[in-house]
Amino acid sequence: MKVIIYNTKTYDRHYFEKYAHGQFEFQFIDESLSLDTVHFAEDAFAVCIFVNDDASAPVLEKLAAYGVKGIAIRAAGHDQTDSEAARRLGIRVANVPAYSPHAIAEHTVAMILTMARNIIQADRRVKDYNFILDPLVGFNLHKKTVGIIGIGKIGGTTAKILNGFGCNLIGFDPEPNNEYSEKYGLVYHPLDFVFSNSDIIVIHAPLNAHTKYMFNAESFSKMKDGVLIVNTGRGGIINTKDAIEALKSGKIGHLGIDVYENEKGLFFTDKTTTIPQDDLFARLLTFKNVLVTGHMAFLTSNAITGIVDTTMANLDAWSKNENSVNEL
Repeated sequence: MKVIIYNTKTYDRHYFEKYAHGQFEFQFIDESLSLDTVHFAEDAFAVCIFVNDDASAPVLEKLAAYGVKGIAIRAAGHDQTDSEAARRLGIRVANVPAYSPHAIAEHTVAMILTMARNIIQADRRVKDYNFILDPLVGFNLHKKTVGIIGIGKIGGTTAKILNGFGCNLIGFDPEPNNEYSEKYGLVYHPLDFVFSNSDIIVIHAPLNAHTKYMFNAESFSKMKDGVLIVNTGRGGIINTKDAIEALKSGKIGHLGIDVYENEKGLFFTDKTTTIPQDDLFARLLTFKNVLVTGHMAFLTSNAITGIVDTTMANLDAWSKNENSVNEL
């Protein structure tokens, strides 16, 4: 059975070939799935896509016409896929809901520590043989109040790690999990309370109609001056234009983003020889108190192995005309 893997990177090819055991005929496509590239899927049993592919209704209609039976998303996020249109067209869709919450949570905490202790600036100054410490005064995480937005498995793992630092944990989630309250002292509150009482805010929420631009000028105005924010959820949760204004005013003291609202066509590509086209992103990069990692929080060998294992399980179920436990 032929499976087209779009948006392929070297590590994708390595891990899929390593764990596939010849069960499927994989064809690796460097380009993202779109109306311009959907033709590669002709006569394929399924396609495998990533976070920034385009599985909108027009693309899905083409896939259905080509006889594609399933879309395996090798990520937890599935906002790139019109699941309702897929159901209407008879195309199965499955994701990887929990590949390695530790990978995302550890990256989140790494970003917090990097900014709290001015690690990037310290490294640059030392390499310039500048050993003056005056501009590098940071702050302890101990006793800081951390607000976690979105407390599923990733948010719960982040809570576990930050509890070890001695942080006071508060959070918001439409479906509170009391396990994290009992184990890590996490107290659930309304969103506005979390905004106004947190020294640090981390975002682990999915992107949907409720979370789109949840972080905007109004919500920033409710936060403490100098708040540290880390987003390893989805880029569209933060209104970047409003975040830039909050950075300029000092309302945001540090901003760490692994995701960006306009990252499609930007992240996962080499743009070193091109002229920047996104003025918003270019402006964001001028701030010394902004840390950007290009959607790499998931990028550990453990996580990739988990992603491939679950994706293979999804494809295997479909090959037997069975439902996958991860279908959307």
